[in-house]
Parts: sequence; C-alpha cells; structure tokens
Amino acid sequence: MDRRAFLAVVAAGVVARPAVAHAQQPARIHRLGILSLRSGPDETDEAFIQGLRELGHVEGRSIAIEYCWAGGKPERLPEMAAELVRLNVDLIVTQGTLPSEAAKRATPSLPIVFVGVGDPVGSGLVASFGRPGGNLTGLTILSTELAGKRLHLLHELLPRANRVAVLAHRPASPTPILIRELRAAVQQFGIQITAQEIDTAADLSSAFAAMQREPAQALIVQQNPITTENARPIADLAAQHRLPAIYYRRNFVEAGGLMSYGTDGTAVYRRPATYVDKILKGVKPADLPVEQPTKFEFVINLKAAKALGLTIPPALLVRADQVIHP
Repeated sequence: MDRRAFLAVVAAGVVARPAVAHAQQPARIHRLGILSLRSGPDETDEAFIQGLRELGHVEGRSIAIEYCWAGGKPERLPEMAAELVRLNVDLIVTQGTLPSEAAKRATPSLPIVFVGVGDPVGSGLVASFGRPGGNLTGLTILSTELAGKRLHLLHELLPRANRVAVLAHRPASPTPILIRELRAAVQQFGIQITAQEIDTAADLSSAFAAMQREPAQALIVQQNPITTENARPIADLAAQHRLPAIYYRRNFVEAGGLMSYGTDGTAVYRRPATYVDKILKGVKPADLPVEQPTKFEFVINLKAAKALGLTIPPALLVRADQVIHP
C-alpha cells in the first residue's frame, strides 16, 4: 500500500480485520490502541506501522489497531483512553504527553508505550529513564533540553536580540517546565522569554499578533500536536510578521521556515514498534528503560534568511546537516 492509500484508510478510521483463518495465520490477533491529540494520521504513523511490519506484525493478520484521534481537543482524551480499556486492547500506544497522562489515569495495569513525550519524569509518567516502573515506558523527545539548544542557535544568529517568544500549548503539562528552563538558560544572555500559549490552531493568528506588539525579535516553537499539524501556517505567519524562528522538525523549514534543530521524527516514531514487540512477547514495561534520542539534525533555509534580511554566520552554516538554497 502506498503512502496516500495508507493515510486515506487510517484517516477514515478503518481498522483492518483478520481474513479467514488459514494454516499459517497466528491463532491470536493482538489488539493495539493508538491514542493521539492529533486530528488524523501523518508520516509518523506510517513509520510506526512499517516498524511493526519489519518485526513481523502485520495489520489485519497478526495485529488489529484501534485509532483514537482527539482532534486537538484534550477534553476528549480521558473518555477515549477509557474506551480503549473497555475494548480490552492488549496495549496502548500514546502520542504526546497529554494522551499519555490520560492513558495512565485510565489504567494502572494495561501496558502503555509512549512516544513524543517531552519530559516523562517531570510529567510524572515514569519514575526514571532507567527504571520507569509501573505500566508505562517509551521514547522521549527531550523537548525541554532541546529548546535550550535552539535558544543558543538563535543567539548565535541574533546576538543582539533580547526578547524571544515561545509558541507553546497551554494544556500541556511540560509547558511550565519548558518556560522555566528557558528563563533560567537565558540569564547569561540578558534575554527576556515571553510565552505565547495557544489552546487550538484558531489561536495562532492572535498569538503572532501579540508577538508583534511586544515586539518579539525571535521565536522558538514548542513541539506539540497543534504546532505539528500546522507547520506551514506557522511558517507562513512567522514570515508575514518577519519573525526569525527556530523549529523542532525539518518539515517546518521545508515549508518556508528559517531553521530547525531536533530529532528525525520518522525515525523516532518507528522505534515504539520495538517496545510493542517486546511487550507482546512478555516483557514488562517496567523493565524497559525509556529511550532518549541520540541523533539530531540542524537544517537552515537560506531563502527564508534572505527574505528576513539575515546573513547566516559561517559557523552555523558549517554545522548544518542540510542547507536549503534559494
């Protein structure tokens, strides 16, 4: 199945069911639940499914998947998590902090594998990276630590900037941690951090208008479901307001954004398949350490820099993994 066909099937909420049993088909069909704040699938879901296939788990043959998309509405997550528990799925895969928190509240025993969580220890999801304890484990994206690195990159580009805005998701529990850590990190630079918190995508225009009134001189975009689903609108708004911004994923830069520094999203979302495979084979989540990313990529868009009237320092250019030329 090609990518467009895959996304069309998942977006429609179709769950593949096992065909008529035959001699080679497993007797047991494992049921997985996917809980996300997003509105529908993207390339990261395709990466996860591909990761399962590589480990021998084929949707419709050895596994069945129940997809729960909250459509950007956090208030829907508790009932969706409870519904997955009622459906008696074997395991829940959660995307992001809020879905992970909802799933943890819904069940103290059902295995939960999370991905895209910024600070699983600070959010109270696990006791520690090495010994998560309980029924949760998975992969962190280190959003708090990487935000500090993005701030340093902005400072190298704009050493005179003293007001930096952060576009953050108000309901997310890591947001206060992120803002606190950034404010501590900028003391040596004399930079003021201002949080522009949004609840939904409808808040984006007003958030950028507020940044212009401050006025902010640069922007850090937090990784969260709202920003992930609105890469191009956010890059367009930053360009319209002539606001140099750094993002967490390269697709923002490919959509016209200035710079990005972060993990390879596709690779990160493929990895949970390994956790799922081990748990389905009997390993307990408490015995699987939380995985931290080890590979990061730095991408610069020279066309966006030119439109903003910026010259990228050579020291930044040589460190970039990719430079997008006009």
